[in-house]
Amino acid sequence: MRQHKRASGNLFAFLLLFALDCNAAPRIAVLDFELKDLTLAPNSPAEIARTARIKPLLEQELTKAHYQIVQIDRRDIAKATAGPGYLFDHHDLAAELARTVNADYVVVGRLHKPSYLFIYLMAHLVDVRRGNLVGDYISEVKGGDRKLTLKGVESLALKITRTLAQRAVPAR
Repeated sequence: MRQHKRASGNLFAFLLLFALDCNAAPRIAVLDFELKDLTLAPNSPAEIARTARIKPLLEQELTKAHYQIVQIDRRDIAKATAGPGYLFDHHDLAAELARTVNADYVVVGRLHKPSYLFIYLMAHLVDVRRGNLVGDYISEVKGGDRKLTLKGVESLALKITRTLAQRAVPAR
């Protein structure tokens, strides 16, 4: 009888942990955004600095939305990248990279600057298990002010959280 109760208790504990794991927030890896500057004087120090701020800002916004952020070692990212835009264009390889840290999703982004007047924050949300694109987002930012860049990042985070919320709802 004691063995039966112990086995039942172990089974209950396993099922409880499984249920908690199934309801856990997705684990998201966010890669550094890359700068694609098409202006006549590309890659200024100010634009490089702004681009470097996007990843931590996006991670902060996704953390506020209760997602778990996981980090991928920069050396592993460098090994997987065959050049500018490579992971942005190859969702399967971005997913393969994110699998190394058991992420559920990976965000691959770009700051696209076609003009001095505005930029586009572009992001791809990739389902790591399937290796496919599940979200393609663009947020326009006019001007170089930090507050405007933050608003653009907040817009991206909102779009990402909406996609993840839709994917969490079971199909009927």
